Amino acid sequence: MKEFTTAPELGLSIVLPVYNESGNLETFIPELSGVLRDLGRSYEIIAVDDGSTDPSVATLRRLKEQDPHLRIIRFRRNFGQTAAFTAGFDLARGEVVITMDADGQNDPADIPKLLEIMEEGEYDIVSGWRQERKEPFLSRRLPSMLANHIIAKSTGVVLHDYGCSLKIYHWEVAKNVKLYGELHRFIPALASEMGVRVAEAPVNDRPRRYGKSKYNLSKTVRVILDLLTITFLLNYMARPMQLFGLAGLVSGGVGFVLGLYLTLLKLVAGVDIGDRPLLLLAILLIILGVQFVMMGLLGELLSRTYFEVQDKTIYMIRAEE
Repeated sequence: MKEFTTAPELGLSIVLPVYNESGNLETFIPELSGVLRDLGRSYEIIAVDDGSTDPSVATLRRLKEQDPHLRIIRFRRNFGQTAAFTAGFDLARGEVVITMDADGQNDPADIPKLLEIMEEGEYDIVSGWRQERKEPFLSRRLPSMLANHIIAKSTGVVLHDYGCSLKIYHWEVAKNVKLYGELHRFIPALASEMGVRVAEAPVNDRPRRYGKSKYNLSKTVRVILDLLTITFLLNYMARPMQLFGLAGLVSGGVGFVLGLYLTLLKLVAGVDIGDRPLLLLAILLIILGVQFVMMGLLGELLSRTYFEVQDKTIYMIRAEE
């Protein structure tokens, strides 16, 4: 992993994306602060207001007067939860970074258990697993189950609940992971390229007390599209030719075989092939094959530019002994 010249200043950093959660913040922040104080570690709570239109900022300011550990980060507009997590990661000063939802559905009482698992097993990430989710099956739980299965197959990072926001990260993971789109849900998968060790533990899933969920069907579609992005980045980012080149060889090969068959049919049997749809298909497949191979070559050039211009390595060192 990348080495930082500045060491963590605190023990814990809690990152809370906030969007129209005024009613929940009144009780959740004091509850969270009580759990953190009992841990006996230095800490900070980073509340990232994602352009709230309700009194969330005013509520946070009142709470900050009572708790100096609370830091308020305000976005100019609504950028989304992934941007809020990224800002929190960038500004975090803790050796361990904890992410949670601000709606109170994540239980702060689970934090000590997750920290204990991380320290005993020397894990880089410990993810919460909501075993008894209080959400609709078709719109939330079923898409989540499918996504979890696909991610596990694609990355080898097997988690039952990628969508749970309650996760704890070693600071090097939080500082190295790059997020965009809706990729905050897939941080353990993205971090798998660093060679991280990941654990999972059951956590409490509480009902929302105020407001309504920000999750809807349109987000499900975006998550599926980001899942395709994740699969490509993790499997073919450094070797795009293996994806596009293979598709090109298959397409061009099938087109060549069909063209050869039609050519023999014309020369040997004297059959007129000019008006046969199979001829058009053969030509199309050959053209597609060439295009796929060219996309693979361009992808290889872009991949090398990405690594070389940014001086990025294709490996991550855990430690030198």
